[in-house]
Parts: sequence; C-alpha cells; structure tokens
Amino acid sequence: MEIQTRPEEAVGPHFNRDAMLDVRERTLQAIRGIAGRIHAGMVEEDAVELARDMLADAGMLRGWHEVYVRFGPNTLKTFGAPSEPGVVLGEDDIFFIDIGPVWRQWEGDGGDSFVTGADPEKARCAADARAIFHEVRRHWLRNGSSGQDLYRFAAACAQARGWELNLDLSGHRLADFPHSALHQGALADYAHAPSELLWVLEIHIRHPSQPYGAFFEDMLLDDGFFPQKAPI
Repeated sequence: MEIQTRPEEAVGPHFNRDAMLDVRERTLQAIRGIAGRIHAGMVEEDAVELARDMLADAGMLRGWHEVYVRFGPNTLKTFGAPSEPGVVLGEDDIFFIDIGPVWRQWEGDGGDSFVTGADPEKARCAADARAIFHEVRRHWLRNGSSGQDLYRFAAACAQARGWELNLDLSGHRLADFPHSALHQGALADYAHAPSELLWVLEIHIRHPSQPYGAFFEDMLLDDGFFPQKAPI
C-alpha cells in the first residue's frame, strides 16, 4: 500500500521511510531488552525506572508518550491511566511494556506482553494479543479495510478467543515528530483504508472476569516486516 495524500495522513518535513523503519527496529529491540531484565519479585515502579534508564542509554529517552510497564492487575489500565502503586510481579504473572521513544526526528511506538512462570491462561492471553494483531493486520492487507472496520474485526477476533477488546486503545498515527501536529484521531475512527508505515495498530485485551490483560502494538506493515512464523 502506498502513502496517501489525505489530510489525516500528512507527514512532516523530516519524514523518511527508512528512518521510520529504523526507529521501529530500535523500539522493538528496546522492548525485548527491557523485558529480559524484568523478573518476578520486582516492583512495577522499579521496572519503569529500569526501562527509562535503558532507553536513555540507547539515546531514546525522550518520548512522545510516557514509558509504561504494567504488572498484573495494572495490565487492565488504559493508556494514560496511572497504575496502582506498589504492584509486585508474581511468579506466575503477566506484564506488558509500552514505549513511544523518539530517535532524532522520528517517532517509534511499540508494545508487547510477557509472562513469568507457567500459568497457561496468562500465557495464552499474551500470545493472543499478538495473534489478534496479526489477524487484523492481514485483514487490512487482504481487504484494504478502513480503520473503523479493523477495530470491528478486532473486537470479533478478541471475542472469538474469549477476551474483551479495550477500545480505549484504538490505534493512532505515527510520523516524524510530532505526529500530533499532523493528526490526533484514533485509527478506530478513520473511515478510510490506512496506509502502511503511517499508523499503529493497538490491541489491548482483557480477561472477562480475572484481573489481567495483555497488550500488543506495532506499525501496520506487510508480512515482509514480520517473522515468517508470526501467529496466525
């Protein structure tokens, strides 16, 4: 899909496709690195400070949104909502990382969920957030669907897997910094087919009765930018 010329898909003077893809890879690497340092027994606030320190070391501390690391029941929190303080990551628990770093003039944004221990339902929740992302992304690739349709489809995918979709986290633009000067609306409200590289697809699912959820987000891109064994 080619970048379009609708006002909602405008880019700034420093927009560069290769730079946007580079900061995406830096963001994904940072998430993996942070996750590898988080362990059971850690307090959530310490994990947030760890993430900030690691991003600073990578030259990516400045972000267009706060650094979020959510443990256990705080994985139900939506974007911008403060975490309940003092939550300790358990031995069979779930957590997610959501970062929006700026590298030089370009924005990154990514999120993923991880588990400690061997709780099968928490592991399924984390895996399903990723799987739903790819189901929706492939729906976009096949059908050229609007943002509105993508989130209707995402809600159905989540329900089919036994989860609830949080539509307060419903995708957004990404660009050379700051995208908010170009467009601030949600992907779920976009009535046209979103172009690749310009939009982030967010999937936040919640257990229907238990106090946990999972999160995954990445750019809308074609299959070539994802591992061959991406979840179906």
